[in-house]
Amino acid sequence: MLTMDQIHHIRAMFYEQGYNISEIAKATGRDWKTVAKYIDMTDFNEPLPVPESEKQFCPKLEPYKSLIDSWLKEDLNHPRKQRHTATRVFNRLTDEVPEFDCSYRLVAEYVKFSKEQLDLKRNEGYLPLEHDPGEAQADFGSTEFYERGRLISGKHLVLSFPWSNAAYVQLFYGENSECLLEGLSSIFRYLGGVPREIWFDNASSMVINVIKGGGRELTERFTRFKEHYGFKAIFMNRGEGHEKGNVENKVGYSRRNFLVPVPRFDELMFYNMQILEDFDSDQDRDHYYKQSKIAELFEADKAALLPLPSVWFDTSRLITGLKTDGYGRFTLENGKHEYSSAPKYALRTVNVRLDSTFVTVLDNDYREIVRHRRLYGDEHQSSMEWVPYLDYISRHPRSLKNTGIYAMMPQTMQSYLNNCESGQKKDVLHILSELTDRTGFDSAIRTVEQAIRYEAHDPDSLKSLYSSLFSDVPQLPPLATGNMIPELDPMPVHLEEYDQFLKGGDLSA
Repeated sequence: MLTMDQIHHIRAMFYEQGYNISEIAKATGRDWKTVAKYIDMTDFNEPLPVPESEKQFCPKLEPYKSLIDSWLKEDLNHPRKQRHTATRVFNRLTDEVPEFDCSYRLVAEYVKFSKEQLDLKRNEGYLPLEHDPGEAQADFGSTEFYERGRLISGKHLVLSFPWSNAAYVQLFYGENSECLLEGLSSIFRYLGGVPREIWFDNASSMVINVIKGGGRELTERFTRFKEHYGFKAIFMNRGEGHEKGNVENKVGYSRRNFLVPVPRFDELMFYNMQILEDFDSDQDRDHYYKQSKIAELFEADKAALLPLPSVWFDTSRLITGLKTDGYGRFTLENGKHEYSSAPKYALRTVNVRLDSTFVTVLDNDYREIVRHRRLYGDEHQSSMEWVPYLDYISRHPRSLKNTGIYAMMPQTMQSYLNNCESGQKKDVLHILSELTDRTGFDSAIRTVEQAIRYEAHDPDSLKSLYSSLFSDVPQLPPLATGNMIPELDPMPVHLEEYDQFLKGGDLSA
């Protein structure tokens, strides 16, 4: 195929310079027929590319195309991850067909072409979805944060509004029903209204079962929540995350722009209040394709919100009739997380109220027994609230080693109690109960460690050591006096004069 410059040169020699075809062929070194073809050429439109279906591959591959196609067609009956790759096709041909001698590149090109013809790749385009004001999308993303210096691998819930591209975020320790409902209700309350429609994925916190034909069997708690606030819930088709692409993008955007560097705070509840205001300020920027500020567009979203209900929805979850073991402990999350109640509830049943942060243990009259920080994660964990146990054994000090509670105590506590006199154990246990109730069991353990160091086993010493460790009164450094204090001459004292005065004598004599 000659270039256009070469074709122009041949035609110019014929039409402009008067050379005949033979002379042109000799001068250019081209075949006579080639020169004649371009002299007589009348259509100079750029040719269309050859369609994929008409492309000709190396003739050497022709004998094997039907075999390759048969393997790829059979793949349609197998899982996506167990289908032929170009490498596997090439290796099979090399191993199973003795006369095969084509290159891997040629095989790879044909396999790519054949898969596209068979629609094995299923690279489907996405149609843009239109959203009206007042519609929202919700999803969780993974994030990390420091609370009181402890690194937590948590989640952030994002509620986005596709019309305006506004969004709001709440952080949580995990991703469960309590986190979802609590996060949504907090955002509703902050906005003063409820989205008319919210798009979700098929998380188990909401969906029990996907019904054939597109229906959903929802959990009772989510159904109650949805009906209480009056919004319509729309669930995505499985594997079609692009259907709620706005919130999918917002999950990453919020992490990159608001959670970097990793946030640090003392209390998650207060941080969640602050981050809502942070996302208000994020609206002071242009929409990515609409010719308006996000804040201006969000006014239409807010105007379309449903009013908040007059009655507050309790987002916590009540679990009744949990059986305890011989120490009054019970488990949640299929046995992964263990919590204590109190010795008097051993081998009985308790009720539990769960929210995103706390596990509150209740008696049969729904009065609080004890409260735990909620555990998260897939590994086995245990939370022990010692106040009820220490209070119990402080009233029964002689049975300490027979209750089983003694074996549950840290070794430090066991050693300390062993060295206490029997008459002191009751008071010591009572003080430890008070200290634990005041600042936690760890502070009681630190006090005991100090007491062991100073060999102090009496109740008063325990109180004093606790005060020195955890008192809010600052420890002042010694006062440096230098040479500021003058030296004084000692005052002479005559004791015989005092004796005479005390006896009623006359000192003037």
